[in-house]
Amino acid sequence: MKLLALDTSTEACSCALYLDGKVSDRFVVAHKQHTALILPMADELLAAAELKPTQLDGLAFGRGPGSFTGLRIGCGVAQGIAFAADIPVAPISSLATLAQAAYIELGHKKVLAAIDARMSEVYWGIYVLDQQQIMRCQGPEIVCAPDKISLPTVAGHWYGVGSGWANYSDQLMAKLGNVVQNVQGDKYPTAGAMIPLALTAVAEGQMVSAEQALPVYLRNKIV
Repeated sequence: MKLLALDTSTEACSCALYLDGKVSDRFVVAHKQHTALILPMADELLAAAELKPTQLDGLAFGRGPGSFTGLRIGCGVAQGIAFAADIPVAPISSLATLAQAAYIELGHKKVLAAIDARMSEVYWGIYVLDQQQIMRCQGPEIVCAPDKISLPTVAGHWYGVGSGWANYSDQLMAKLGNVVQNVQGDKYPTAGAMIPLALTAVAEGQMVSAEQALPVYLRNKIV
């Protein structure tokens, strides 16, 4: 299996290549430089592996929620590569990617993912690890004020991750009470953490054609 993943949904820009069990990746926090960075990242990874896009089995991209401009860039690049190479695409939730990274890097199995949505709101998702070591959303992902978030129904300690925690920690904590064990606000979705979710999308038949690969904004008013 050969998969290319990319994410430009937040201030971070990242790309990862999965090649028969091995992951190579590139990551940088570079606000408003995604257009200049993402294609060279992909080209570098493919060149190092001596692969052409047509040799890939599929492509994954961060579908959002996140920055409107970033999502358009990521979707456009993914569609362009997939169209040219005639390969399927897996649109992956940015919140799910945050949650998956929290498990991969720190072993957390219950995660409250929050991305700053501006306009005094957060993009919010509640995730629990399943038996296949994949983070699954418990209920819908939403955009709302920090004091209007949905609450976890699974008992135990939870881990908060994402820029929403960096900017609205007090409001979120006030709403959640003592269920949150720890938080990491300076964390972004990464293409490397997206790989397990993309492989699951392949296994579960959730890949789509390039023209069906669309971003998810969660709100009607885009900023």
